[in-house]
Amino acid sequence: MRVIINGTVDFSPENAAAALEESAQLMKDTRDQKGCNHYVWSLDPAVPGRVYVYENWDSSEDLNAHLKGPFYADMLGLLGKYEMLGTDILKYRIDHEEPVYDPQGVPRGEFFTG
Repeated sequence: MRVIINGTVDFSPENAAAALEESAQLMKDTRDQKGCNHYVWSLDPAVPGRVYVYENWDSSEDLNAHLKGPFYADMLGLLGKYEMLGTDILKYRIDHEEPVYDPQGVPRGEFFTG
């Protein structure tokens, strides 16, 4: 079952960009881990210091391997050098997924496949 990580980390505004710049290689390296489909932290252009976290994993086993591995430990160490004001990060199990656009190209909020 696919796992999505989504949330925010708030840094002091003067540190957020530097924290992301310094962690870019770790993000890139994490994407090469087994089961990692997406892994990105990005600045919110409307809220100074806010960083959005998005991860997409094939399984909770793959996510667990990441959380016990060196890239996660290195990321925690790196980000710990910057002033983090708060975090709100959740994980989600995905039991069904489908495209936003139906076969006619119409965007749909409701699910339209079985």
